[in-house]
Formats: sequence, structure tokens, C-alpha cells
Amino acid sequence: MAVSADYLTYLVDQLASFARVRSRRMFGGVGLYADDTFFALVADDILYFKVDGTNRADYVARQCEPFRPLARDPDAYSMSYFAVPPDVIEDDDELKSWARKAYKAAAAAQLVKAARKTAKKRPGKRPAKRI
Repeated sequence: MAVSADYLTYLVDQLASFARVRSRRMFGGVGLYADDTFFALVADDILYFKVDGTNRADYVARQCEPFRPLARDPDAYSMSYFAVPPDVIEDDDELKSWARKAYKAAAAAQLVKAARKTAKKRPGKRPAKRI
């Protein structure tokens, strides 16, 4: 899942009109963040954006491949990230639109995760002690 420094620099430059994007190396790939929201990843010099029900159709219509962390196993699970078509990466307006949708999907997922975490912390009814 190597990512070349030149490709990463290119992507961050391309995304600059969308947001101030920072990158963080992780598990052999790179995570891309905007406002501390993890909305994209790069692996093997392929850009993947976060997807959910609001933007998945864009990727399916373009026959984009989902990110599979275990690429050697074609039946391995895929994550909620899909490859961004190269022509989208090269078109500033199109990239901004796709990035905005990915950011919204990631932000929504963050809210759900935070709500679950909060729900787990709330004290519920405890079973009565047996004596």
C-alpha cells in the first residue's frame, strides 16, 4: 500500500481549493483529513473517498472499485471508501464536488460514532444485587 511522496503532494495540491487538507501516514497508506475529519485515504497511489448512501451511486455509475485493505483476497470485505476516477482528480470543480460529498459522508459517520459512544457511557438500569 505504498504511497509516493510526489503523488501525495499532487493530491493535497489538487484538494487545496476544497479545504486545507492534511495527511497522516497509517498502515502503509495515507489518511487525508479536512477539519480533523478523515474523509479520504490513499493506498498504492490511488485516491479513495468516503462513501455512504448519499454518494455511493456516483462511484457505482463510474464502476469505481471499493477499497479493500486485503487486496490479495478479492472476496475480502471492502470499506466505505471508493476509488476516485482520475478525470475527477484532474477537474478542479468536479473534485471539489466529490470531496465535499465525501466530507459530508465522513462527518455524518463521525456523528453516528460519537452518538453510539455517548449512549454506551450513559448509565442504564443495573440489575438488582442478589444476596
